[in-house]
Amino acid sequence: QVQVVESGGGLVQPGGSLRLSCTASGSIFSINAMGWYRQAPGKQRELVASVTNRGITDYADSVKGRFTISRDNAKSKNTMYLQMNSLKPEDTAVYFCNAEGMTMALTSYGSWGQGTQVTVSS
Repeated sequence: QVQVVESGGGLVQPGGSLRLSCTASGSIFSINAMGWYRQAPGKQRELVASVTNRGITDYADSVKGRFTISRDNAKSKNTMYLQMNSLKPEDTAVYFCNAEGMTMALTSYGSWGQGTQVTVSS
């Protein structure tokens, strides 16, 4: 089993910054990719940013130039970050972390966190 836990959400004023963290743990053999998704009320979940184990990143057009995704691949630190700058009210959503890879039993997994609320409001 692979567990994913997010942290770092909160309330911030427009133009402010937040840093989200996500840590994967459990029976992990490899993490091929990690990603941040968000879901606003009444809308579908959408990809915000992703990063592969080779460091290849991808961003939604709406966050390019404002958000930065990064990973800490040091031993036993399966952690990913999302630095969010110049936040806008439309960035308000529940942010979810996803991790995909192989377990120690060499089966594939795709695990989601419980989500963390980000609210951008004055």
